[in-house]
Amino acid sequence: MDRRNFIKASLVSAGALTVSGVTACAGSPSSSAKSLSPGQKWPGWKKGHLQVHFIYTGVGESAFYIFPDGTTMLLDCGDHNAIGRGDLAVPVLPHSGRHSGEWIARYVERVNPQGKDVDYMMLSHYHSDHGGGQSFYAGEEIWEGQPYHFSGFSQAAQTLTFGKAFDRCYPEMNDPLELPDSFDGGCPAHMKQFYLRMEKERGMKIDKFQVGAVDQVKMLRDAASYPKFSIRNICGNGRIAAPDGTVRDLYKDWIEREHPTSINENALSLGMIISYGPFRFYTAGDFSNGFKLADGTKVEAEDLLGEVCEPVDVAKVNHHGHHSMYPGLVKALRAQVYVSCVWDQLHNLPDTLERLTDRSSYDGDRVLFAGVYPPERRARDDGQPWQDIIDHSCYDGSHIVLDVEPSGKKFSVTTLSASDESMTVRSHKEFVTADK
Repeated sequence: MDRRNFIKASLVSAGALTVSGVTACAGSPSSSAKSLSPGQKWPGWKKGHLQVHFIYTGVGESAFYIFPDGTTMLLDCGDHNAIGRGDLAVPVLPHSGRHSGEWIARYVERVNPQGKDVDYMMLSHYHSDHGGGQSFYAGEEIWEGQPYHFSGFSQAAQTLTFGKAFDRCYPEMNDPLELPDSFDGGCPAHMKQFYLRMEKERGMKIDKFQVGAVDQVKMLRDAASYPKFSIRNICGNGRIAAPDGTVRDLYKDWIEREHPTSINENALSLGMIISYGPFRFYTAGDFSNGFKLADGTKVEAEDLLGEVCEPVDVAKVNHHGHHSMYPGLVKALRAQVYVSCVWDQLHNLPDTLERLTDRSSYDGDRVLFAGVYPPERRARDDGQPWQDIIDHSCYDGSHIVLDVEPSGKKFSVTTLSASDESMTVRSHKEFVTADK
């Protein structure tokens, strides 16, 4: 979108609004993400629209997807002791009286066309802020003789039912290297136990994510009516896939050469590009890492991922904006809109924001919707040129909703108050899909 169209985009923002009550808004007759004003309640999903809800809790990352035919997916459901970060913590919303898995499940129920039933769940990688763990939890019970913890996905599953899971390495847990049960607060052990219980008690299927596949994550209800919708799996387990299906293993040579005991888990994140007509959306968990090639050259995994990515309209920021989004990837994506899932003061750091706003990578305006941009950071960053791209309606903590119209030619981003469960609109902005 050129600067004139960008400025013409609907640009309404408001401060924090508190409205009591919870509205069950999924699929209402007047459902539309168009022409919303601050103070309105979120109208819900409409058939034919693609929606991505970036759910803010202040302690982890989670996004709920509604595909055009109503197929749904919960991508990540993190829970960990972010409050224990002290001065680095950000606001926990709506409040700390519930753990994030419960807040996320309650949010999903409000927007899900199928209520408690969710077709897919996906863990991007084995970090507790994306899946929960054994060291920070809302409760526990004994299951098959072992403590079973309600954290992240397992807590959400107390309310929600998942039809199928996509995971990078379950059940072997050894791709590309053995993943210890105790890693990152016991996230691997926690997820293994959760998967096993869901398989036994609910018949949930778990599929290994296939890098390069274009038909693994697909619509289940009415795919034939939306032939221009597709999902391409672009990365996972340190491998990246080009559009022609060619897969490159970034770490095979490094493993054989250096025999490391571990690889940065972030670099093993699962990633996808979602296409809907001309519209493109990028997401890849915390994908980021620097390493050396066989000839000693230091490279960034994100730059290499950029070699297999096409331009997109909206991109989720890798690794919460913590020393991420290297130039090769930013230049390849060329996004109009970035979304960053935040749970710490050290997210959306200056080096990341400088790369996102660098006009030498690509021309054109861009805006960043961050889960929160707390006052401490705003004061510290005061006067920095990249502050101008951060949407003000996110300052105090907001859910962020991407809505793509059936043609794929237009999309909108709406922020909702995260301080309560009222689904109150804070801002609404409309965009025109870029020519690619």
